[in-house]
This record gives sequence, C-alpha cells and structure tokens, in this order.
Amino acid sequence: MSFELVIRSILLGVGLAMDAFSVSLADGLSEKRLNTGRVLTIAGTFAVFQFLMPVIGWVLVHTAEEKFTALQMFIPWIALILLLYIGGKMLIEGIREKKDRTSGAPDGSEAVSQSGRLSAGELFLQGVATSIDALSVGFTIASYSAATALASSAIIGVVTLMICIAGLFIGRKIGTRLTAGASVMGGIVLIGIGIEIWVKGVFF
Repeated sequence: MSFELVIRSILLGVGLAMDAFSVSLADGLSEKRLNTGRVLTIAGTFAVFQFLMPVIGWVLVHTAEEKFTALQMFIPWIALILLLYIGGKMLIEGIREKKDRTSGAPDGSEAVSQSGRLSAGELFLQGVATSIDALSVGFTIASYSAATALASSAIIGVVTLMICIAGLFIGRKIGTRLTAGASVMGGIVLIGIGIEIWVKGVFF
C-alpha cells in the first residue's frame, strides 16, 4: 500500500469518523461509569462498523465484476458525487447546528446527561447509524485490490477508534459543544478527498 493511499485512508477515516465523534461526545456525557473497558467497548463498536462498511461496499461492487470493468472510467465521477453528497450533508448540518447554538437554541446536553447507561442494542444502532455513509466509500475504493481495500478499511477503523476514544473523554469533560465543528470539519475533509480522486482520475 503506497504512502499516498495511506494518507488518503487516514483522511477518509477522519472525515467519516466525525459523526461517530459527535455521538461519542454525547455518550461520554451520558455514561455514568466511563472506565477503560467501557471506553473501548463504545469506541470499538464505532471502529468495527467503520471498518466493515467500506469492505461490504467493496465486496458488493466486485460481486458484479464484469459490470464493474465497464464502470471503471466513471469511478472518479461516482467518487466525487458520493463524497460531495456525504461531505455536503455533514457541512450543512454542522453550519445549521452552529446557527442554532448562536441563536440560543438548547444543545441537548441536559437531556443527554439525564440518560442512563447505553444498552447493547442502542450502541449497535449508533454504530450502524454513524457508519452507514462509509458503505458508499466501498465504491470509491473499488479499484483497490482486496488486500489494499482491507488495509484501507482497517486504517479507517483505527482512526475512528482513536477519534471516538478522544470524543468520549472530551464529552465527559466539556459536553457536546464540539459537535457542530466536527461535522463542518468532516464535511470539508470528505469534499476535499472527492475532488482529489476526481482530479487524479480524470486528468492524470
């Protein structure tokens, strides 16, 4: 796996992990006993789903390999559209949330802090909800070999793990004030990656 693909995978991980980071902030605020095991369980759940979704997307593309070959020339365009959509959605949500906070709308911290320990089912649903966009990323890495796709997905998972661990501890300390900024940053990163894939695929 080249250095360039490693960097791209790290940036994809950062962008995709921002939703999970925002949820981790709330989870850190709501969890009554945030010990090491609990931190690893919550962050690890997000990381596993962020690893699995691109792999599933890659597999889905390659189950129709003969059609995939015909679509290869369109991959830069598809990657651009998907990442613009995902990134743009995160960007708009983050800007909207910042406006809500500026106007004095409640940030939900009090409601979150009153909730109890997350059940396994709730954590599972959070993992799915925050990683579903990563399924589309399976198409953006469709040109990778199986080993490279697995390595890229593993990097995304590790990045998510570290970001969510940080989110849990930050949420415990300061609450959910960073959620809007995280969405904006994640959106910008994903849009940038989409443009980079498109430029290299079309012009180089």
